[in-house]
Amino acid sequence: MPALRLARLTLHDFRSFAALEVHFTAPIVCIAGANGAGKTNLLEAISLLGPGRGLRGARMAELGRRNAEGALPWAASGRFETPYGGFTLGTGTAVEGAADRRAFRLDGEPVKAQSDLAERVAAVWLTPQMDRLFQEGASGRRRFLDRLVWALEPAHGRDVAAHDNAMAQRNRLLAESRADAAWLDALEDAMARHAVAASAARRALAGRLNAVLASGSATGAFPAARLDLLCPIAEALGREPALAVEEALRAGLAAQRRRDAAAGGAAQGAHRADMTLVHVPKALPADLCSTGEQKALLIAVVLAHAALIAEARGFAPLLLLDEVAAHLDAERRAALFAALAALPAQCFLTGTDSTIFAPLAGLAQGFAAAPGKLVPAREYGVRESKGNTILEAEFTPLSKQEPPPA
Repeated sequence: MPALRLARLTLHDFRSFAALEVHFTAPIVCIAGANGAGKTNLLEAISLLGPGRGLRGARMAELGRRNAEGALPWAASGRFETPYGGFTLGTGTAVEGAADRRAFRLDGEPVKAQSDLAERVAAVWLTPQMDRLFQEGASGRRRFLDRLVWALEPAHGRDVAAHDNAMAQRNRLLAESRADAAWLDALEDAMARHAVAASAARRALAGRLNAVLASGSATGAFPAARLDLLCPIAEALGREPALAVEEALRAGLAAQRRRDAAAGGAAQGAHRADMTLVHVPKALPADLCSTGEQKALLIAVVLAHAALIAEARGFAPLLLLDEVAAHLDAERRAALFAALAALPAQCFLTGTDSTIFAPLAGLAQGFAAAPGKLVPAREYGVRESKGNTILEAEFTPLSKQEPPPA
């Protein structure tokens, strides 16, 4: 079993689920169902048990199940098992405060900072929307990169948030006719410090991830990939000490106040970072690769990242793979399943066609998704015909499994 395992998920008025309690007993969980059955909702709920805004990046007020009066208060809870004991993480609508805020509890006690969650739980996901990652703007790629970093360095999120907060305050001051120079100095100092810290963490992650990708130990038959970080601050950190880079950034921000005021934003900072993946055998950047190749590159990165986190932190992140088989041919699907079986990570896969998961029979736990519920696949009846031969596979029934202790 993986070192970190989600053993039980409980939902209350979350998205399409009025109430749900489900036990997971296998290292790979397959969820099949029609579009709109709630498969992605389940993965989103799991992603919200860690830090951040989840795999959809939705506002908290959007997550409650809706009735005639609007969105209801919602809650999600996960029971996790580790070799050192279990713990329960819960999140949901805050009892007090704004509707777009949520509360966290760890074994029933309030959690002060999301970084405390990152020390216990990490999740990485691929969704169909990420198929456009290399055709759209840099912000999506930066969020993808930061999730990879956050799983390795729980403090990274604080640096990114502090940088963005200082930048937002600086933007407001610059928009005013009489900006306070001392206040601007302080905000630019904060921007420089946190930008360098965030860029250093991104740069370190890229280096370590590329080492795992180059070895091929975790990616199996997927193409060799390389993550290239496109960031002037990170490039400067490769040439100069961090303090010198900070000072140069502070000076640059101060010198560009007039330009930034006119443009409505800072030309320098951690928010300007971007990344790309390179298909090493073809020496092609991802934006020039086919859709299938882009998907294969992203899968290679996720597999390598899971192995890296397992080595560095003692547990691999949960892998949430929504419709992951889309754009993968049969050979690459087989490579994916083989790689997942070898990883020390718990994986959740969704798909509209249950037959895709047939090769995982005996290893995976299967569910059928329907609006508002999740049905154990006691008799999935997974059938695949090849010529005159009918191949059958049945997932391990949940009813035959002992539920994990509460």
